[in-house]
Amino acid sequence: MAIVVRNIAAPLLFLNLVMYFIVLGFASWCLNRYINGQTNHPSFGGNGATPFFLTFSIMAAVVGIVSKFAGSNHLRAWRNDSLAAAGSSAITAWALTVLAFGLACKEINTGGYRGWRLKILEAFIIILTVTQLLYLSMIHAGVFSSRYGPGYRDADYGLGGATGDPMHKGTGHGGAVTASRV
Repeated sequence: MAIVVRNIAAPLLFLNLVMYFIVLGFASWCLNRYINGQTNHPSFGGNGATPFFLTFSIMAAVVGIVSKFAGSNHLRAWRNDSLAAAGSSAITAWALTVLAFGLACKEINTGGYRGWRLKILEAFIIILTVTQLLYLSMIHAGVFSSRYGPGYRDADYGLGGATGDPMHKGTGHGGAVTASRV
């Protein structure tokens, strides 16, 4: 069952990576036009929520792209220690994407003329909010059962396979530790 979850999470990771790059491109172009005062461009437009939406879209895209590097490392290793890095960065990316999603909803609700680039950016943010949540649930599926992948409740987590008491390095009978050749 863990293989199935892993095989579903990998295409979602790639899809989200491509979509975050598209969001970064569109949001950067729109923010550049907005800073230059070219809001009357036929494919731009906007309203009062636009600068905030563009700022959070760029932040969500950058953090989302970086989180996919940790996610790809986790999908390659598929271990508990890589899950912590992939999970925390994916949650952060999803949180920023949800903030951008809220601003996209506000921008749509405010109305006014919005060009096709802003509409595409809004649509990509809305889609990314759902697909990032799906990806997040796939990599955290092991929390519920170890059948679905690595989780935080494994008994040997953090032990490193050591046997015996790690605090006492004696010879077992209370004597001194002999030196070893290197």
